Amino acid sequence: MSSREDIGGGCIRTREFAELSNALSKTQIEHLQAQLTQFRTALAHFASTHRDSIRRDPTFRHAFQQMCSSIGVDPLAGPRKGGWWAEMLGLGDWQYELGVQIVDVCVSTRDRNGGMIEMSELVRLVSKLRGVSGGVIDEDDVMRSIKTLQPLGAGYQVVEIGGRKMVRSVVKELDDDQTVVLSIANELGGRIVEADLIRSKGWTRGRASAALENMLIRDGLCWIDEQDERDGKAYWIPSAMQWNE
Repeated sequence: MSSREDIGGGCIRTREFAELSNALSKTQIEHLQAQLTQFRTALAHFASTHRDSIRRDPTFRHAFQQMCSSIGVDPLAGPRKGGWWAEMLGLGDWQYELGVQIVDVCVSTRDRNGGMIEMSELVRLVSKLRGVSGGVIDEDDVMRSIKTLQPLGAGYQVVEIGGRKMVRSVVKELDDDQTVVLSIANELGGRIVEADLIRSKGWTRGRASAALENMLIRDGLCWIDEQDERDGKAYWIPSAMQWNE
């Protein structure tokens, strides 16, 4: 008999513990929801008050994005991902608008750089396209917008070559030899010859010639000067050159 009583008592205690656990969980959830609601309200007020600063000042904008990320929202991610933030702040299309401008610059300069442009040059040209009324942008803004372009499958990607950030706007990925050529060309101001690759990398003349010719004929990433005064033939990598516009 006592064993049955023990079992019955144990079941009662188990139910009591379960009820207590559920009550505590419910209280904790309600408390957390209240905190999140309070924080979201304060953040919404801050955002609406400082909307112009968020749009025009990169430092201010990035600090605001960090605050938002702490509650799992991105007000600059567009209306589909930004939710009610996009409607309230009028910022939902900001990232996509910048993305369109990035595509505009990349496409318009592709004939001369083969689809590889230095990040600082892209920021400069996009800023020029936006004008004063578009507000200031920086590399972080461009990198975030490029991420929104990746689902399009157009090849837009940020790569680092020789310590410099480059934006690739073609689907084809660089092979190892192309990466080496671009890195050395960046150090030399854009001009490169076979001897530069042989001297700095120990390549054979055949490998150096093949890498440069592939970049010229197959990929369109460089120009050739067949009347170079110093070496007779030199290759110029537009993405490693400085342009003034």
